[in-house]
Amino acid sequence: MLYMEDAYAREFNAVVKRVVGNNIILDKTYFYAASGGQPNDTGKLIANEEYDVVNVIKDNNEIVHEVNKNGLKKDDKVKGTINWERRYKLMRMHTAAHVLSGIFYKETNAKITGGQLDLDKSRFDFSLENFDRDKINEYFEKANELVKKDLKVKTYYISKKEAMNMPEIFKLAKALPDMDRFRIVEINGFDKQADGGTHVKSLMEIGKIIFLKAENKGKDNRRVYYTLEKITKV
Repeated sequence: MLYMEDAYAREFNAVVKRVVGNNIILDKTYFYAASGGQPNDTGKLIANEEYDVVNVIKDNNEIVHEVNKNGLKKDDKVKGTINWERRYKLMRMHTAAHVLSGIFYKETNAKITGGQLDLDKSRFDFSLENFDRDKINEYFEKANELVKKDLKVKTYYISKKEAMNMPEIFKLAKALPDMDRFRIVEINGFDKQADGGTHVKSLMEIGKIIFLKAENKGKDNRRVYYTLEKITKV
């Protein structure tokens, strides 16, 4: 799962470990498997011909690449290419989600109860009793002021013992995962979250975060939709 170390890699070389129908397991990969509300990467595996990667999932700690046709075999050498436009949009969306969840947490102590990233708009649900659209607009303004500061984003790992002494890194309302170590995504001087997704390196890459709408989704559960301004340079 090389994307955990370098989300900007667009190409890589690998060897096919196993083939089950149209499902391909490689010895290494930069393809992101759908998880935690972040959709999977798409792209191509290239050997004797091109195979479209149409879905990527995690199964028993293996990354499974579903391709559009048969033909690849065990021990084949392949070149993987990531659909970069899709990947980068999701990276921007995901880091924007951390900015917003960090703002909401600091302002209201609200935790995330669910969410879904997408290419055109994304959403997150959070635990909050009082629902004030003016306040939500204010939080988005604070988020965009933070983006303008262009804080750096970095990832690193900490032990389970360290993580248990840092409750602020867990912004999700659900039970904590049982892991030996946790990957931390840190926005310098602002926020730290345990997270396994792909992110940009600096906040200016996000662009402006645009509040779309907010909804009540039951007692103490609110849903916020947002999108990002379009950028010309990818």
